[in-house]
Amino acid sequence: MTTRLYPLALGNFAVGTGMFVTAGLLPPISRDLGISPSAAGQLMTVFALAYAVLSPVLAAVTARLSRKRLLLLALAVFVVGNTLTALAPTYSLVMATRVVAAAGAAMFTPTASGVATALTSPERRGRALALVMGGLTVSSAIGVPLGTWLGGVSGWRTTIWLVVALGVLGFAAVAAVVPNVRIAATGGLAERLAPLADRRVLAVLTTQFLMFAAAFAAYTYIGSLFDLPLPAVLWAWGLGGIVGNQLGGRLTDAYGPRRMVLIGLAASTVFMGLIPVANLALPVALVWAFLWGVLGWLIAPAQQYRTVAAVPGNVPIGLGLLSSAQYFGLFVAGITGGLALDRYGRAGVIVLATALGVVAVLFTVATYRPVAEAAREGEPVEVSPGPGSSRG
Repeated sequence: MTTRLYPLALGNFAVGTGMFVTAGLLPPISRDLGISPSAAGQLMTVFALAYAVLSPVLAAVTARLSRKRLLLLALAVFVVGNTLTALAPTYSLVMATRVVAAAGAAMFTPTASGVATALTSPERRGRALALVMGGLTVSSAIGVPLGTWLGGVSGWRTTIWLVVALGVLGFAAVAAVVPNVRIAATGGLAERLAPLADRRVLAVLTTQFLMFAAAFAAYTYIGSLFDLPLPAVLWAWGLGGIVGNQLGGRLTDAYGPRRMVLIGLAASTVFMGLIPVANLALPVALVWAFLWGVLGWLIAPAQQYRTVAAVPGNVPIGLGLLSSAQYFGLFVAGITGGLALDRYGRAGVIVLATALGVVAVLFTVATYRPVAEAAREGEPVEVSPGPGSSRG
């Protein structure tokens, strides 16, 4: 079963590189298109907004397709969107093509997580989700630094062609290896949004939204926050993300999601406030970026597990909503981070990111109740994967 999950991770690697590499390409994009760095940052913003809005809509439209066919369709759309991005001559057309690429990503990542859940037993679910989502973290360690360097040497459009090639490789791997999984079809858009009436689901989604708004307010404009070699900093962050994602999956299986979410949120918020210290010297920045990556990605498998537990009757819907919340957070990060950068410079971005992190921690502490308390109120409870655990 693990072998069948690797193509899903490869697809996420392509998607993650296409999404996150924009942060490292702001200088060459702004020079080529004649726009400001904050305007270039909005390319990530429009991708995020399109993903967030389209994810539940496309999930409803494609509900009756087999999961393998949907994965292939998603990667095909993603490749077409990025091809158009590489060819687009103006800022407005580049913006429009990012919506097409986002549509492909919005179909692929939640579907890949749903297939991973269907192919594995509950006791290994955290590790399976970590492996598939590991494609995103590996993209931040390899794809994004490589794409940033390539964009500086050969132009940002060369980097987008690299993303196209990765998408084609992912398509071929899914076609060759992933089984033809079918998951029971659900109703229309209204049914897909129905879990939002559950307070537990809303709590998980709001934590996801705040977490990504905080982290990517800093990450999107990281090139403006450091005076040090950016590819090296991005590489260290991505390497930490790989470690954090794998640790997060195992620790979630062992101890339950609650501890992972709270520890990761609190510690990563502290690290965002330490950006000025990290900027003092490259060795300090590399250690800082690695640890920030570990802490930030430590949370991802735990959040996915929380979602699966909160919507056990329809995992694809829950994971799709989680992805939408994540990308709404990225959208808010791009807008507010750009405004903070234009008005207050790098200090404004750092303060904004740290403040959003504090809000995420406080919200999660206030809303993430232990299992015992939820049980006393007669609500369905979230069961921790840890043996003999009573955590929520």
